[in-house]
Amino acid sequence: MNVAIAILNWNGQKFLEKFLPAVIEYSCSETTAVYVIDNASTDNSVAFLQENYPNLPRIVLDKNYGFAEGYNKGLAQISAEYFILLNSDVQVTPNWIEPVITYMNAHSNCAAAMPKLLSYARPEYFEYAGAAGGFIDRYGFPFCNGRLFSQVQKDCGQYDTLKEIFWASGAALFVRSSVYWQCGGLDADFFAHMEEIDLCWRMKNAGFSIMYIPQSAVYHVGGGALPHSNPFKTYLNFRNNLFLLYKNLPDRNFLCTLFARMCLDGIACIQFVCTGKFGDAKSVFKAHRDFYSSLSDLKKKRKALQQQHKAIQHPQMYKRSIVWDFYVKQKKEIVM
Repeated sequence: MNVAIAILNWNGQKFLEKFLPAVIEYSCSETTAVYVIDNASTDNSVAFLQENYPNLPRIVLDKNYGFAEGYNKGLAQISAEYFILLNSDVQVTPNWIEPVITYMNAHSNCAAAMPKLLSYARPEYFEYAGAAGGFIDRYGFPFCNGRLFSQVQKDCGQYDTLKEIFWASGAALFVRSSVYWQCGGLDADFFAHMEEIDLCWRMKNAGFSIMYIPQSAVYHVGGGALPHSNPFKTYLNFRNNLFLLYKNLPDRNFLCTLFARMCLDGIACIQFVCTGKFGDAKSVFKAHRDFYSSLSDLKKKRKALQQQHKAIQHPQMYKRSIVWDFYVKQKKEIVM
């Protein structure tokens, strides 16, 4: 089989009911199959699939392993040249697969790619979780063409050019399976959030490219598993960002960048307190506590990854602080 679409589901019956029919209609062929990996859902998801899609391959896990390890365990049971990691809350469109796979077939160095990611609720706008391709600044803050922090742009065709990016969104992530496993898959310690950025960074450090293919477009609901305003999501984002930096930064700016990021996190924590978001402030504290407690494992990971580096300079990394430029210099559009 050439392409396997893997939908990781956790208590997402309502999304399966709404979006799975289009995935099957616009995707299934002799060379493409759809799989649902269920992360031990406690709703009626598995029964719904059994009743309505009895022939659809299902992989039912024994517990909720989170996004990262859930995918690792599910994909280990699937054989295909390409994996498409697709969120259950994504509306696909006709011919959404062919432009991406055609490009990847023609460019063997392309490890992963993503389509244009638009908002399901506001189809004329980009969607927060990936928009027109992901980038990262020198302190580890991720952003996208078409999205800076909470500011999302309208799609007016301004990002309709194929482009190399720093990271591709996990909402609709096309990835070459051989490279996925070569680079170790998603890091289970992330559980959820930024795990795809970590994987893409490892792929780029290994010498591969990540691409944005705007000839393909999908529509994403977003916040399906965790809403945007959630202390646990805050915890994962702050902790995982430190994991991300510790594992992947080059030696030459490792300590300075990590220290600067910790100071910025402290400022964010103070801001949460001043605005009455005490749950988020507590989450930042817990994120740093758990980062320190994970240093032994992180050191081992970093040492192993440093030995595999083929490239550490990436033009797709923003050389300045996106926080400073956006909030202080009032730059509301930064095109990479």
